[in-house]
Amino acid sequence: MPDSRYAWGMDRHVQLRSFVLIAEKGGFAAAAAVEGVTPVVMGRRLSALEDRLGVRLMHRSTRGLRLTEVGSEFLGRCRETLRDFDDLEQSISASRRAVAGRLVISAPAGFGRRHVAAHAPAFLGAYPGVQLTLQLTDSFVDLVRDRVDLAVRIGPVSDANLVVSRLSPNRRLVCGSPDYFSRHGWPTQPEDLLQHNCLTLAAASGQQRGWMFRRGDEISAVQVTGTLSCSDGELLTEWMVGGLGLGWRSSWEVSAAIAQGKLVSVLDDFAVGDYPIQAIYPPQRYVPAKVHAFIEFLRERYAQLGYWDGSATTSTMGDKSLST
Repeated sequence: MPDSRYAWGMDRHVQLRSFVLIAEKGGFAAAAAVEGVTPVVMGRRLSALEDRLGVRLMHRSTRGLRLTEVGSEFLGRCRETLRDFDDLEQSISASRRAVAGRLVISAPAGFGRRHVAAHAPAFLGAYPGVQLTLQLTDSFVDLVRDRVDLAVRIGPVSDANLVVSRLSPNRRLVCGSPDYFSRHGWPTQPEDLLQHNCLTLAAASGQQRGWMFRRGDEISAVQVTGTLSCSDGELLTEWMVGGLGLGWRSSWEVSAAIAQGKLVSVLDDFAVGDYPIQAIYPPQRYVPAKVHAFIEFLRERYAQLGYWDGSATTSTMGDKSLST
């Protein structure tokens, strides 16, 4: 049930608009046709307004309607008030549609440097009214508490209170260098990894649960071991390229090295499905235009042919202002 104060305020607004419309159209029937209601409804609105004000605004007769002296004065004031109200609504609506203002973006450090911050100059070139703040961190970020407008995340998002917008597909792959496989052989089953040197990220990454694989409809983990572990994904990839061991990495991290022949993926038939790159933001009735524009900007960039393996041309990656 609507709040009575809201209904009262809405009634006042409707009554004022109806009064102005009746006066301008010269009668209930013509005003009712504009509003899409019956003449009786328009008459009731006028009567309710007069009762509330305690004055007569219009004389009614068989020959039509005529403004009273106080009604004529009130009509001018009503027009000014309604015009101010319309201007206020339009200004608020325009500000919501404008791609402008400060935009705070959070992203994982490694991904953020390569695939968010790298596009910041082009985005600001397309939308010069935006002031962009990037928070690149692998630590947990509370979007509401930390006043973050938008965050980029890799993989499933468990918080049902956030709005999730998919930016690009991505999956986890087991990779190693050709040199490593020539020396240690090729795993053909996930369990074979127990016989290999597996390079892992530090416990904070979540890989302490093991490397995940799909067999039919079931997903299971293999608790791998190895001689090297670190908290830096780029360093881990360097170790893999250097032949020091195997890694379980996102396709966005290794696609370029695979395309260049520096790495080879194995066990692809057992890879867990999508591990998407996603944008998340707090729920709100109206998504600010700056948030929507940045999401679409990244989505368009990531969709460019050859983007992830590094073969996208300068022309396909050229600056482009996107419609919101």
